[in-house]
Amino acid sequence: MALAKGHPWIPAWNERDRKEMLERIGIKDPMELYRDVPRELVLERPPDVGYGRMLSEWELQLLFEKHMSGVRVFVDPPPFMGGGVCPHFVPAAVRYIVSRLEFLTAYTPYQPEINQGLLQALYEYQSLMAELTGMDVVNASMYDGSTAVAEAALMAVRVTRRRRILVPSTMNPEHLEVLRTWLYGKGVRVERVGFDRETGSIDVGDLERKLSSNDVAAVYVEVPSYLGFIDREAFGLADLVHKHGALYVVGVEPLSLALLKPPGEYGADVVVGEGQPLGLGMNYGGPLLGIFGVRWDRKLVRQLPGRLIGLTRTVDGRSHGFMMVLQTREQHIKREKATSNITTNEALMAVAAAAYVALLGRSGLRELARMIWLKSHYAARRLSELDGVRAPAFDQEFFKEFVAVFPRSYREIHRHLLSRGVLGGLPLDGRFDFLRNAALFCVTELHSRRHIDLLVELVGEALGVASS
Repeated sequence: MALAKGHPWIPAWNERDRKEMLERIGIKDPMELYRDVPRELVLERPPDVGYGRMLSEWELQLLFEKHMSGVRVFVDPPPFMGGGVCPHFVPAAVRYIVSRLEFLTAYTPYQPEINQGLLQALYEYQSLMAELTGMDVVNASMYDGSTAVAEAALMAVRVTRRRRILVPSTMNPEHLEVLRTWLYGKGVRVERVGFDRETGSIDVGDLERKLSSNDVAAVYVEVPSYLGFIDREAFGLADLVHKHGALYVVGVEPLSLALLKPPGEYGADVVVGEGQPLGLGMNYGGPLLGIFGVRWDRKLVRQLPGRLIGLTRTVDGRSHGFMMVLQTREQHIKREKATSNITTNEALMAVAAAAYVALLGRSGLRELARMIWLKSHYAARRLSELDGVRAPAFDQEFFKEFVAVFPRSYREIHRHLLSRGVLGGLPLDGRFDFLRNAALFCVTELHSRRHIDLLVELVGEALGVASS
């Protein structure tokens, strides 16, 4: 091939082609294309990275194994670090089901006639999540819990045509950051509601004052909260929220719903959540699964982001079949009128969650949730026996996660735990200005009594006191 003639598949492969393209759009200096980038962030020369030459596959494998040899995987004991992604047992049956090629390689089931298996699996996921949350309609999944929260806020803005979202002061900080990012370009304000520092409960008086302007699109609460406690006030806020014309959005931890009243029974309009506990594993932080459900209201269902799988009959009426009955995304249906720009979903993770819930069943989920409740409470009680340690930090019931406050810097304690092979709680310094020397611990079915006692013993060592 003569290089001077260029290449038909690489339109800007040489200086001549690039110059012609710039002339066509009226630009002389290519850097004008990047004028939105702050000048201090623009590199003066290419970065000095790599190894100066291309590496062979064998060299890359050796290099990778060298770096990975320093990675510590915490199995015995499992991590105690809270923050939303916690260790849970994933049955081998779940791993097998999602590894089948029918599910593993499937994309959006545009052609129902050849995607009945995947469509039915997603339909079962929707049905199981609807029963678990007490909602009427659940979509075929979102990316993760944070984007589900953001989509709920956007839905509320579209439905109510209002521009304010109220959230708890104890909200998951990562979810709050995603929410603010998604709403920034829409000109929607996100405001925190005050709370009781002893219990963590939302300040109902402050909430009512903020609602009184009647320009709030939605009130969002978490049950359990990011900090683990179960806010008693959350179960009775729906009437107040609805009185001022706002939507009531509840964020949930799905396993806790085996013990707690589902949001659909206390007036939630929208329920969102993170499906990671439902057989997904930790996977170094992903992929995750966003749960999104609404009560039956035509205005809400029509604004449901993503996809909805439905059951229908064949033309001759002799048999049933599955198909996508609602697609509100932009790519091939709604274009600029789309309710969401989610271009795919976590279908494989939804199938895993459906398989997990179906395997455990109603009694299995309840037994698992009860086990987690008992173990997390045992851990909190044992930590509270150490001098100067307050656990849990809030005077309310909690599930799976809880905050412990220490008499000295927790980061020093954390380093001591790591030196002894234990991944402790998540340091909260810098995340919430009302918590100092505190950490968020997570205890699940994978933590044995021996694991918890070891944690308490090592924390006691770090504090220089003997555990009880």
